[in-house]
Amino acid sequence: MTEMEQKKAVVIGSGLGGLLTAAQLAKDGWSVEVYERLSLIGGRFANIEYNGYQMSTGALHMVPHGIKGPLATMLRELGADFDIVQSDPMAIVRMPKDLSQTNYKDGFEDISYLDFKKHLTSKNKVMMVLLTLGFKVGLIRPKKTGFKTWYSKYIQDDRIDRCADSFAGWALSTTADEVTTREMFEIFHNVYRYGGPGILVGGCQTVIDELVRIISSYGGTITTDTEVTKIIVKDCKATGVVAGGKEIAADLVISDIGHKEAWEICTIDGVEGECASHVLALSSSVFKDYEEKLDAMKPSAGLKICFASDERILPEGCSLMLTPYSNRINGLNEVTNADPGLAPPGKHLVMCHQRTALDRLSEIDEEIELGLQDVKDMFPDKNIEILMVQVHHGRWPVNRAFSGTDFGNKTPVSNLLVVGDGAKGEGGIEIEGITLGVRDAMKIIRDMN
Repeated sequence: MTEMEQKKAVVIGSGLGGLLTAAQLAKDGWSVEVYERLSLIGGRFANIEYNGYQMSTGALHMVPHGIKGPLATMLRELGADFDIVQSDPMAIVRMPKDLSQTNYKDGFEDISYLDFKKHLTSKNKVMMVLLTLGFKVGLIRPKKTGFKTWYSKYIQDDRIDRCADSFAGWALSTTADEVTTREMFEIFHNVYRYGGPGILVGGCQTVIDELVRIISSYGGTITTDTEVTKIIVKDCKATGVVAGGKEIAADLVISDIGHKEAWEICTIDGVEGECASHVLALSSSVFKDYEEKLDAMKPSAGLKICFASDERILPEGCSLMLTPYSNRINGLNEVTNADPGLAPPGKHLVMCHQRTALDRLSEIDEEIELGLQDVKDMFPDKNIEILMVQVHHGRWPVNRAFSGTDFGNKTPVSNLLVVGDGAKGEGGIEIEGITLGVRDAMKIIRDMN
């Protein structure tokens, strides 16, 4: 793209999806301007320093597929400098010593995820292999059926149910049945393809700092403390935004604030907000369908408990534990096993995640107490210090749409695309899904131009 042909893109929001898109657009020759209403860059993928610990604004300093996954691959293509330490083994699972137990209070053992199958009956081992192969070769193609509902037709085992919910809760902030079987198999396929998780050396902030550097190196700008209050639409085409009270023309508008939030600030042919959506809804079934999808969008909520320990919690080299027999916590990451610099000398930093049901948000204090009790039950002999509890829901959710229910990057308005946690790619866990969604958006943009 020559200087005469250079087009302008405005990106609303500086979360990971927005910055990845801005960096790629800038590298592709676009003039890029990013506007962020907060003073913080990075959204839920930034660091917070607390008493010498590098906490995060939401994420776990973790990349779900590590050095071979979509995020790491895209960062390398962009020229980012970063380091990821793979978890080895990929994960361990905390199981009760007596499998008739329903919690950890009477003792437990930690096993590699590879050894979990030893706890299964011969029949269920065979059935799991057959179902997996059947899906891989295309003989089994379940679509909207919930994952647990589907596999329970063939396998009945409380341990499998618990581990499925533990994985889904840790990775997606859902139960195993709130995810479709197709989406879950796509997730498993990506685990086989790319591998397991790794921890970012330096935490989330290293990626954000590199993306900011890349955007700036190509002439792009990032403006903080500046809210985009309007997306200007003329003849069903986005032509710019109003940011900080000023009208800014653009050839392309990217929303990293969600589908709903972008739609609410669309000003269409001079008609704003809710009125604008009614104007569009009356004019085309396409707009009606879009609004119905927005109304049906269900965000996932989660709760993160961060604690410090004087001793290592997980085996050296391993950074992920799934906890299927806890009351609330689904899994945890000991990030200092990969990067001791994320905590003061001699300290270990652990981040726990638990799915929070949408109908339990009014009892969030109770949910927190149940999570804190889990920490006590799982590590009764450790000197634990609770550092921080974070709750993510509403318009600051874990995901704006349950995994598998994202409805893509496009909107009914041309030149207005959405990226981020409501536009994840198929089979993408959290930030990997965001990256796959950004890649999908870039394909749309390149096809348009």
